[in-house]
Amino acid sequence: MSNNNIVCLEALIKTGLVGLIFSLASAGAMAQVNSMAQTDGSMTETGKPAAHAGQRPINNLPNPYVTQRNFGSLPDGRRWGSVSAVDIDIDGIHIWAGDRCGNNQCATTPGINPIVKLDPNGRVVTQFGAGQILWPHGIDVDHEGNVWIADARIANQDEINENPAAANLGSAILKFSADGELLLTIGTPGEVGDPPTHLTDPNDVLIAPNGRIYIAETHAAQFQNEPGPDTKSRITMWEPDGTYIGHFGEYGWDDGQFRSPHGLAMDSQGRLFVADRGNNRIQIFTQDGEWLDTWYQFSRISGIHIDPSNDLLYAIDSESDENYNPGGWRKGLRVGNARNGEVLYFIPEHVSTIRPSGMGGVGAMGEGVTTDKDGNIYAGDVGVFKGMTRFVPRLIP
Repeated sequence: MSNNNIVCLEALIKTGLVGLIFSLASAGAMAQVNSMAQTDGSMTETGKPAAHAGQRPINNLPNPYVTQRNFGSLPDGRRWGSVSAVDIDIDGIHIWAGDRCGNNQCATTPGINPIVKLDPNGRVVTQFGAGQILWPHGIDVDHEGNVWIADARIANQDEINENPAAANLGSAILKFSADGELLLTIGTPGEVGDPPTHLTDPNDVLIAPNGRIYIAETHAAQFQNEPGPDTKSRITMWEPDGTYIGHFGEYGWDDGQFRSPHGLAMDSQGRLFVADRGNNRIQIFTQDGEWLDTWYQFSRISGIHIDPSNDLLYAIDSESDENYNPGGWRKGLRVGNARNGEVLYFIPEHVSTIRPSGMGGVGAMGEGVTTDKDGNIYAGDVGVFKGMTRFVPRLIP
């Protein structure tokens, strides 16, 4: 989004919509609220997190975006499946997405290409990955245009019975060239375990400007009250060639611990932002894993994206309800400032006449999120609403 666009949106707030804003805390006040949130309540007894205790739900900010559902069409008339992996191409215009093959898995549809590149009109211009990816969950396009996929789980026995080749897929990071050539694999596809040879259900992958690779593991930890043998909840670090460096984080509720680190982003300062979904928060680290801060004001986040040109932070919440995120938080997409943590806008959840998505609650919202050079937001939808949604700023200079 251009600086002029940001100014227009902020002017909209100041002139006509300021009455909709519940008082926003200053950066210092928010830090105090966050400290309260970390000490009030216990999540260990019931598994129903109280991480937002003391933090007022942020549901009533202005929404300066127009929602355009059902963005993009797939080739051969096929329907979208669940999409949580979305990222923008290095040209700032085309959109990459990981489609779960018209369903919620690609294990039994090895002939479908799950990775698609769409032009701004939603037409597929590139596709690849058939028979190589089981459950595309996270994606990152690096500074050279390579496409990194987090394949977040291994096949279950029913899927293997239907397609035996699926036993050799999943729980790995795959690096592809922009035209679909497999360049690097981190982990052992089809197996879970520990580095340097294995990963356990990687949720997301991020490539820093210096080429260092960050991988967020594991997916199921958010539903576990106590850690088990596969409850890693860690961030592993790798050299650009895939050499293992080390890891930081473990299962837990304290600062520096995680319950399913679900998404990764990096701001213009090079700080690593982790969507700690099971703990309903963002945690911020140095590139060496030193904890810097914890923010609760962006809710229970499935996906996170930061525009390095202006440090706007996009946090998408697909799961909030009174069970897993008590206190009145709504699903939706919150846009804020990665420099000071201020939440600026709130895009509400999709209305669902069928049933809510995620953990329950009201309506549905996607899991993956990215933006193009003009500030259009693209969300990958799962569950009730599959496919993709585009959110367009109302004021475009």
